[in-house]
Amino acid sequence: MRFEALTTSHSRIPTNIEELDKRSSLFGTNVFNNEKMQQFLTSEAFHKVQAAIFSGSKIDRKIADQVAEGMKAWALSMGATHYTHWFQPLTGATAEKHDAFFDLLADGRGIEKFGGRQLVQQEPDASSFPSGGIRNTFEARGYTAWDPTSPAFVYKTTLCIPTIFVSYTGEALDNKAPLLRALHAVDEAATGVAQFFDKNVRKVHATLGWEQEYFLIDKALAQSRPDILMTGRTLVGNSAAKGQQLDDHYFGVIPSRVLSFMSALEKQCMLLGIPVKTRHNEVAPNQFELAPVFEEANLSVDHNLLLMDVMDEIADQHGFKVLFHEKPFAGINGSGKHNNWSLATDTGVNLLSPGSTPMKNLQFLTFFINTIKAVDTYEELLRSSIASASNDHRLGANEAPPAIISIFVGKQLSDVLDELEGVSKGKLSPEEKTELKLNVVGKIPEILLDNTDRNRTSPFAFTGNKFEMRGVGAKMNCAKPMTVLNTIVAKQLTDFKKEVDALIDKKSLKKDEAVFNVLREYIKTSKRIRFDGDGYSGDWEAEARKRKLSNNKNTPEAIRVLTSKESLALFEATNVMNDKELAAHQEVELDNYVFHIQIESSILSELVYNHIIPATLKYQNILLENIAGLKEVYGAAHKNLTEPQLNILEKMAEHLVRAKKLADQMTVVKEKSNKGSSIAKRAQAYCDDVKPYFEQIRTHVDALEQLVSDELWPLTKYRELLFVK
Repeated sequence: MRFEALTTSHSRIPTNIEELDKRSSLFGTNVFNNEKMQQFLTSEAFHKVQAAIFSGSKIDRKIADQVAEGMKAWALSMGATHYTHWFQPLTGATAEKHDAFFDLLADGRGIEKFGGRQLVQQEPDASSFPSGGIRNTFEARGYTAWDPTSPAFVYKTTLCIPTIFVSYTGEALDNKAPLLRALHAVDEAATGVAQFFDKNVRKVHATLGWEQEYFLIDKALAQSRPDILMTGRTLVGNSAAKGQQLDDHYFGVIPSRVLSFMSALEKQCMLLGIPVKTRHNEVAPNQFELAPVFEEANLSVDHNLLLMDVMDEIADQHGFKVLFHEKPFAGINGSGKHNNWSLATDTGVNLLSPGSTPMKNLQFLTFFINTIKAVDTYEELLRSSIASASNDHRLGANEAPPAIISIFVGKQLSDVLDELEGVSKGKLSPEEKTELKLNVVGKIPEILLDNTDRNRTSPFAFTGNKFEMRGVGAKMNCAKPMTVLNTIVAKQLTDFKKEVDALIDKKSLKKDEAVFNVLREYIKTSKRIRFDGDGYSGDWEAEARKRKLSNNKNTPEAIRVLTSKESLALFEATNVMNDKELAAHQEVELDNYVFHIQIESSILSELVYNHIIPATLKYQNILLENIAGLKEVYGAAHKNLTEPQLNILEKMAEHLVRAKKLADQMTVVKEKSNKGSSIAKRAQAYCDDVKPYFEQIRTHVDALEQLVSDELWPLTKYRELLFVK
């Protein structure tokens, strides 16, 4: 059975070495990468682009024209007919407007045209995208600007040019511009600290490896569910008898139809330069995961957004609907997008990986402890970066990290930190230096060899040579949490360098002594954020309160911190976002929250009134006809025969009345919530007053699903949705 499942016509096992090598030979075929640039650009243009990527230097108009000409020649050779600026507005999705490589000459002849002006900048309508009040409707100007650090690519017949999106007055209207600023900030700060240990370091880039979880359901069945089509999740539905209780789906044999989808997806990813590597069944039925090789964070974010677009299309071709919602089905696990983050130098060193010498391990500890300190200082802000209406269903639901941010480092590293905490203040004796460097710091690689355990309940866990941020939602843009994480680490590393330099200058401490002194204080002051226990337990919630850690369980609560005095100071100091941009992002997040709850409440009401009530009434009429028929045939003896039908009728009537009454009440409460004087108050009202009706209504609808005849129930059931063959 296993062998047959893997050797269907959809997924044939490769029979020779050449075929096994095909994926690597396809990689980057549709990407304007260094190889293509060297082929299609002048030497001058190529080196200017490389300089812009490495140091952020500007590309002048002459060079932009040369790049555009080469890019056009390559794109046309790939069959492209159009080009687009591909950007990330605050909708959470990507956006694009296609223009043809076409223009008219004065004599009426046609020509393929694409110049530096079209490459570097375009002007979409800024008033038609969320702006949080930065742009008024009558102020339409917004600009997309080329991001040379993320290579252009051809998808179908369109040359796609990754860009940022800013307003006429320069404020960010997207997720990419703040991310690029955060990456620049962490580069500068981390490079300065890395040079304590290696003067040859000239650049540090953040790396990201995301793990994308998703569900696949049959496309035809999805079409029968208005809630799935409109909201991406099931608002009602009784749990199937078999869910994930047996754990038989996790890492199980991939169904042949799904494997066919995965193979087609991976091939397209290879062409687009997305380095996908891992695929497997996840815990819940019909749930799967895909993960790539780690990349530079900006490129990795772009690749994840592109992947989700491609997945939608490939799924459609294979008769599937792909669901990225964090909680599409009740009663089984939802989906996340774990963000594995680290810092790497241009000299090829992972700064969060222990090395072979005490000096390299002191470098590791420096970046390790500073990251812990950054998360401790800004834990509430980091929590805000993963907040959304859909992710609220998942966080803390005994399947994902809780809403309380904490860090897992494991017992071995906790012991090391405890030893470092005991380091003497000021200058170190020769004996203390030897003890630290050889017996504490020097042994880190050895202890990490056995540090393979993982805490699946931890929102922010150290996993050997990186930190894993596990609370990111499956359909989120990774740019949001990556902007916050890199910003807080940049600020922390900047402060660290200032403190170390001050100890060297003012107290005449040697560099190693100064580093140890500062790290010692950080270990003490950030101790509250370290937690290696069960993040799902009630005891931890009580303990977190004692430690004064935030526990913002819903989005309106979580994103209040965006405009706090501390957040404004942080983003201003790092030049990542100004107060106007932060206020705008906060308003957009609140708007999105309200819109999501509005849409779900409207669809839920529609299901009750237009689907559930008619189906229930129809079955009630059938039962009544049956009762009347039995009464006519059996006379007084019908009472014993009709007791089951009457019992079902009573139960249905009770649940139907309650479902309708609750739906009516929800409509009234929703109208009241819309009258809030500010978007913050409206969002909180939708959270506190409207959203609770969802589960109350669902309880009665799911009870009716168990009572109404299967052939009359209007919605495809969980047992049909969740098991693809």
